[in-house]
Amino acid sequence: EVQLQASGGGLVQAGGSLRLSCAASGFSFDYYAVAWFRQAPGKEREGVSMISNTDGHTYYADSVKGRFTISSDNAKNTMYLQMNRLKPEDTAVYYCAADRSAQKTIVVVTQGIYDMDYWGNGTQVTVSS
Repeated sequence: EVQLQASGGGLVQAGGSLRLSCAASGFSFDYYAVAWFRQAPGKEREGVSMISNTDGHTYYADSVKGRFTISSDNAKNTMYLQMNRLKPEDTAVYYCAADRSAQKTIVVVTQGIYDMDYWGNGTQVTVSS
């Protein structure tokens, strides 16, 4: 059974840091692109970041560039999102996802069209001011 299990969310003050993890089971990250999305109450889902495990290509939304870092440990079949200098506007439920196509992942992350092959559960991130 394919599963993506996200964890690491919590409550943090503005300026603080959190590291989200997403552990995969039932498939190997080696040939997948993986991404993080977030959705705040009353807002549409937003693509945050992606990394291609085949060539290491990364993408960050402008809103998180320079503050968030995505990484993937293929040996552990786990991806991470290190979030620094958090802001109240980063408050959202964060979801991880994986897809065999890095090209499609870029489109999903940047344009919100199509869908990812696999989605994980959400983890709540709340940043207080």
